[in-house]
Amino acid sequence: MLTLTCIPFLTRISLNRLEDFLNTEELHPQNIETNYIGDHAIGFTNASFSWDKTGIPVLKNLNIKIPEGALVAVVGQVGSGKSSVLSAILGEMEKLTGVVQRKGSVAYVAQQAWIQNCILQENILFGSIMQKQFYEQVLEACALLPDLEQLPNGDQTEIGERGVNISGGQKHRVSLARAVYGGADIYLLDDPFAAVDVHVGKQLFEKVIGSSGILKNKTRILVTHNLTLLPQMDLIVVMESGRVAHMGTYQELLSKTRNLTNLLQAFSEREKAHALKRVSVINSRTILKDQILEQNDRPSLDQGKQFSMKKEKIPIGGMKFSIILKYLQAFGWLWVWLSVAAYLGQNLVGIGQNLWLSAWVKEAKHKNEFREWKQIRSNKLNIYGLLGLMQGLFVCSGAYILTRGSLAASRTLHTQLLDNVLHLPLRFFETNPIGQIINRFTKDMFIIDTRFHYYLRTWVNCTLDVIGTVLVIGGALPLFILGVIPLVFLYFTIQRYYVASSRQIRRLAGASRSPIISHFSETLSGVSTIRAFGHEQRFIQQNKEVVNENLVCFYNNVISNRWLSVRLEFLGNIMVFFAALLTVLAGNSIDSAIVGLSISYALNITQSLNFWVRKACEIETNAVSIERVCEYENMDKEAPWIMSKRPPSQWPDKGIVEFINYQARYRDDLGLALQDITFQTHGEEKIGIVGRTGAGKSTLSNCLFRIVERSGGKIIIDGIDISTIGLHDLRGKLNIIPQDPVLFSGTLQMNLDPLDKYSDSELWEVLELCHLKEFVQSLPKKLLYEITEGGENLSVGQRQLVCLARALLRKTKILILDEATASIDFETDNLVQTTIRKEFSDCTILTIAHRLHSIFDSDRVLVLDSGRITEFETPQNLIFQKGLFFEMLTEAGIPEDSVTK
Repeated sequence: MLTLTCIPFLTRISLNRLEDFLNTEELHPQNIETNYIGDHAIGFTNASFSWDKTGIPVLKNLNIKIPEGALVAVVGQVGSGKSSVLSAILGEMEKLTGVVQRKGSVAYVAQQAWIQNCILQENILFGSIMQKQFYEQVLEACALLPDLEQLPNGDQTEIGERGVNISGGQKHRVSLARAVYGGADIYLLDDPFAAVDVHVGKQLFEKVIGSSGILKNKTRILVTHNLTLLPQMDLIVVMESGRVAHMGTYQELLSKTRNLTNLLQAFSEREKAHALKRVSVINSRTILKDQILEQNDRPSLDQGKQFSMKKEKIPIGGMKFSIILKYLQAFGWLWVWLSVAAYLGQNLVGIGQNLWLSAWVKEAKHKNEFREWKQIRSNKLNIYGLLGLMQGLFVCSGAYILTRGSLAASRTLHTQLLDNVLHLPLRFFETNPIGQIINRFTKDMFIIDTRFHYYLRTWVNCTLDVIGTVLVIGGALPLFILGVIPLVFLYFTIQRYYVASSRQIRRLAGASRSPIISHFSETLSGVSTIRAFGHEQRFIQQNKEVVNENLVCFYNNVISNRWLSVRLEFLGNIMVFFAALLTVLAGNSIDSAIVGLSISYALNITQSLNFWVRKACEIETNAVSIERVCEYENMDKEAPWIMSKRPPSQWPDKGIVEFINYQARYRDDLGLALQDITFQTHGEEKIGIVGRTGAGKSTLSNCLFRIVERSGGKIIIDGIDISTIGLHDLRGKLNIIPQDPVLFSGTLQMNLDPLDKYSDSELWEVLELCHLKEFVQSLPKKLLYEITEGGENLSVGQRQLVCLARALLRKTKILILDEATASIDFETDNLVQTTIRKEFSDCTILTIAHRLHSIFDSDRVLVLDSGRITEFETPQNLIFQKGLFFEMLTEAGIPEDSVTK
């Protein structure tokens, strides 16, 4: 009754949430005139935009006309609104004023490449029909053919969730190939060269985007920080604080403003003499040389870092009692026995009440005088009321004890699950879809929180109820026991037969729910790309398909449930019939009060046995959730976070990093990713780390953080072997600014200082050093500004600067830079590099270089090839030696005199 009473209120809450979501403001297609017929491809007239109607304008008073077939560059500082211009063209922003016109279809390449969890070919085709000749032309233009030769299954290779099996540069090239193959009229390209090496970027520009590329007759809008490309643009749009500061050809802009001229000249004077040479480098090379160059961005297949997404394992067979035991242990044995005692007391008192009432009726029949009947009534009623009060106390006690125990069980299992997930090695997250993990934290934990303890309680109650009922009826009708035994056997047989299928259906249902979450998450992360290509209906259909697969399991679960109901009701009716038959056959030999009690209990036992069988099945099928939550417990974990041997609080104080015959592999069945690595840095030395993709650069940094454990040798930091200390002590003393910035949902202050160690003045100081102070001061809540999931309400460049500010706050003795300024404009990049050199001047810096110019001021350069050190010298000496480093400079078209200290 209580459950039925709650249903309308719970339903209303869910409906209100759905209603709020469905009533949320949607994007208006009429914001953009897509049926425009005129002489330009894209036009803005006095147009202003914001991310929501009530927000402040992000783009203000835009007046831009882009001719058909033009190549347009959009440049500007971090946060100036470059990416927002592309979003406005796509219709992803709220138009506040003005007119926006767009003629033709659109293809979009996002700044952070969006990759689907499917084979590489499907990522490129993106729902289009295969045209073999054009497909191969696109692969060649996007520099993907050499990669396909290296991939185990060519273009049929599974890329994996978030593109785990390919490098960042390859993700961008796959994303570009998808856009090119789509055959649109307008191409919106958001900094597609940020994650690729210089020579690869030049090849992509020439063969895809430039005047001789596949897209030469298309309208191309390119957001870029590479100012060397500007002379080749038909039109340049310079953004500043959400406005068009300048617009025109390269020569027109050079003659307009001194500031812009200084900026362009500062970047281009050194490069200008070599620009044409670097653009034509690839033209002058043979196909064989192209393939050699492209190795600079190949996957590390030879190092065995090729992962495949694991399908969720579905156990087969009966549920182990250890799973139920694990829940009871989490429940707490004290609460378990107290619960059993409470429900046993409840049932015993309930039986006593009925027996007392039966005896009362029997005695009342023999009292002829009203006064005698009234005299015994008072006594009997008092006892009956006392028994009722005791039963009520047992019921309340049982409910309280069960609530306390189930809450403890849920909290314990959730904590264990979270602890297990946090201790899993990084490779687990690279090979397991996020949907599998989220599914356990949501649906499985929901079942443990709200259902399992209810089924367990009902089963215990029904078990005690059935035992009590059989004893009561058996006491009055002994022959009833003989009839009950075969019926109970039939009940048990049906229960075992049903639970075998029901349990497996529940496992299948749990596994089929993970693809729904993964697909939904993947769709949301790429929604801008999906809408740009106009593929909303295709993804809705895919969502329906994965939901239908889950509903198939749900439907079969309902059908098997109905199958069980029919058979249980039939057996229950047989039991009632048998009890009634025995009563009739007994005649007057049994008192009518006992007969009434027996019949009422016989009617009750049908429901009790039905519930008993059902709840026994539900316990086993819902224990699948406990099984899934506990599945991660037996997986390989990382090393302990804290160990008995702890380094001194001031460690490391010199910043000396030493690798001694170090070897590492990603899995035991794979080859070595690093082989015989031996080198030592000096204190406060600046080391550049270069090499072709797959050479082991990222593996080296992963080994420093012990994300990848050693297979041999050791790493010593300031005299301490890092394998002898806990991961928290190690990682807490190292600092990294990654290429892909990571921000969390929460305030800006929380992202800068998650442990709340620093004062506001210190936060403002590092923001100023990172050239973010002015931007943060312009935010509505300043440091308390809410950052959305993944930092989506900040530009990629701003996210990188926030990560830099976070690193400046910690300022450890050892810093690893992984192309930390790839998405930052040239002017800000110079300022940030100056800040890093100044603020980390007394630190050891290891710079992993995807762009060679970022390590020209290093004290020494470490050159890796196939997991081995081939060169380790100053940049000048490496050039003199004419080795691999010199070869890489030549391939990138960088002159020798650019490498200066």
